[in-house]
Amino acid sequence: MQNVFKKPIYLFVLIVFFLISCGDENQFSYQPEFSDSSPIASEPEYIFGVHPLHNPQRLQEVFGPLMDYLSEHIDNARFKLEASRNYAAYDKKLYAHKFHFSLPNPFQTINAIKKGYKVFGKMGDDENFRGIILVRKDSGIEKVTDLIGKAVSYPAPTALAATMMPQYYLQMHGVDVVKQLDNRYVGSQESSIMNVYLKNTVAGATWPPPWSALSEERPELKKELKVIWQTPHLPNNGLVVLPNVPASVVNKVSQLLFNLHQVEKGKKILAVMHLSSFESANNATYQSVRDFIVKFSEKVRPIEY
Repeated sequence: MQNVFKKPIYLFVLIVFFLISCGDENQFSYQPEFSDSSPIASEPEYIFGVHPLHNPQRLQEVFGPLMDYLSEHIDNARFKLEASRNYAAYDKKLYAHKFHFSLPNPFQTINAIKKGYKVFGKMGDDENFRGIILVRKDSGIEKVTDLIGKAVSYPAPTALAATMMPQYYLQMHGVDVVKQLDNRYVGSQESSIMNVYLKNTVAGATWPPPWSALSEERPELKKELKVIWQTPHLPNNGLVVLPNVPASVVNKVSQLLFNLHQVEKGKKILAVMHLSSFESANNATYQSVRDFIVKFSEKVRPIEY
């Protein structure tokens, strides 16, 4: 009986020893694998978030080349575009410091300042940062009060140029926006426009660059739609940065952005954005936006900021 049990025990010891030996071998022979797209340790990656000017695919087409341009011209740094499916998703990431750099709309910019970001620049062409309201040419809409009881599309409640500024305009021209309109927040600039084209809404709000870009791609939109009203303008979208990003990197990004309009490659990048230039700015640049939000909250609907 004693010999019956010795053999299995002996085999068990051999198996354990073998497994331990294999484990040691694997430990010393293992080498991590990296994909070609992974940044090397000496190249920190900076996340650049852009608010939903367009849907995510279009945003990548418009701003992807800018990220490549920054990565090519700044040593030991990579820039990655972060798109968001809607304004709520973007806001959540912005206020949680998900982005090192970001391009928020002016309303989001003043909120970003409160969350610790610093304004270092902005989009130029302030005259384009205004709301426009589109209707079908065959709609029969002629005055603002013709919209009473009708459906109006907007990208999102916190879209400044494409929602809040048009709503303030309508309120000041005889419509109780909250009580007298069927307000539909449809998620993107393109969707707001297309809802009018498809007759889902009688009017749709957006701002000039998305309307210009989409109507160029789809000429049938210009045949069927028209801009019936536009608002006054405010400072254009801001450029913000987290305070822990090295000053040397911020300075290089600033220099490249503010000089894009002076180099051929930069002009092509800007042309796709329907923008003439980026320019220097600071936190004080957006005081007029704060003033507008106060008026909007009093006259149209409360906005937290």
